[in-house]
Amino acid sequence: MLDTQTGNWSHAFARRARNRGGDELNAILAGSPPGVLSMMGGFPNPRTFPTDALDEILMRLLRDEPGAALQYTACEGIPSVREYLSDRQEQLQGRRPESPELIVTSGGMEGITLACQSMIDAGDTIVVEAPTYLGALMAFAGVEADVEGIPMDADGLQVEVLEQRLAAGTRPKFLYVIPEYQNPTGRTLTLARRQALVDLCRRKGVLVVEDVAYRELAYDGTTLPSLWSLAPDVVVQLGTFSKIFCPGVRLGWAVGPREVIAEMAAAKQNTDQCAGALGQRLVEEYGRAGHFERQIPATRALYASHWRATERALERHMPPGCRWSEPTGGFFTWLTLPEQIDTIEIRPAATAAGVAYVAGLPFYLGDQGRNELRMSFSNLAEPDLEVAVERLAGVVRERSP
Repeated sequence: MLDTQTGNWSHAFARRARNRGGDELNAILAGSPPGVLSMMGGFPNPRTFPTDALDEILMRLLRDEPGAALQYTACEGIPSVREYLSDRQEQLQGRRPESPELIVTSGGMEGITLACQSMIDAGDTIVVEAPTYLGALMAFAGVEADVEGIPMDADGLQVEVLEQRLAAGTRPKFLYVIPEYQNPTGRTLTLARRQALVDLCRRKGVLVVEDVAYRELAYDGTTLPSLWSLAPDVVVQLGTFSKIFCPGVRLGWAVGPREVIAEMAAAKQNTDQCAGALGQRLVEEYGRAGHFERQIPATRALYASHWRATERALERHMPPGCRWSEPTGGFFTWLTLPEQIDTIEIRPAATAAGVAYVAGLPFYLGDQGRNELRMSFSNLAEPDLEVAVERLAGVVRERSP
């Protein structure tokens, strides 16, 4: 009912609506004003979009199988697509999920949502890296979870701190972790810590939700074992094709213990019911033709070159007292400024100077990260990366001691 005194509907909104906090994400997705070089969004570079191959595949699907490619599908995904995804996981990770252990999702973010809907009641605890992916924090707030952050260092999540928290009584429904080229820091969890993490979680009965959105974007083409491949009994892996294919096709997957995957599939009946059939078949046909194997090395080389250009610009322009992470894959570096510089306060000046970034605070649960920020180097051209870093460095220099 309309509040006739105020003339609005806000009193009717659900309590969870107050927890969404999507202003920062909206700003990222909306892009920057004209003339402002954006290092905000984790957007894949359009040069990696396989338009030529998709043109042929799309026309063939529309001509030969409109009744399948444009129709509803089974909630778990089209059987042939699931078979292809199982083949692909076996090829890339050395372990093949059985059919009940895999579902198709509408991207990685839906995988996070399904995990929450399947396992989280209001007040349940979720443990995350600190800092962590903004979209995940928003999803966890939306289900009214109690979220605890575990600090990171250059080697990723500090597993010994997690062990101390568990020994002190923390009882999480699951741990959410991004092992490779983490969003927002660009850091990678070392092999020793991967093994320690899954061993700890197996002993303590903690489910791990592993987000592998950037896993295939190692600059040198090498990868560490995934957490799921090390411990499929305690790990649910969430993947997406947004970074290696195109985000306009909202497609991903989840693999894990069959009872968890079955519950996530049931939860999907209350979200979008099924991932789009056309996107599923596009990915399957593209993959079965061997295009990923031909495309991804060039994609890695592009992002590696972008990082090297960004790194050179940081070394050339940033004043003393600044430091940054050194990713070996993915889209992001994490910049730490002198402590007295607040990256939210200086953002208007940076925008006026013609550069946009994401401040560090929203990636944390509390008041951390005020002198930190995330820089995405995936989407700008290399000459623009140089200019963007130089503009940001000028703003930082004005406020440095």
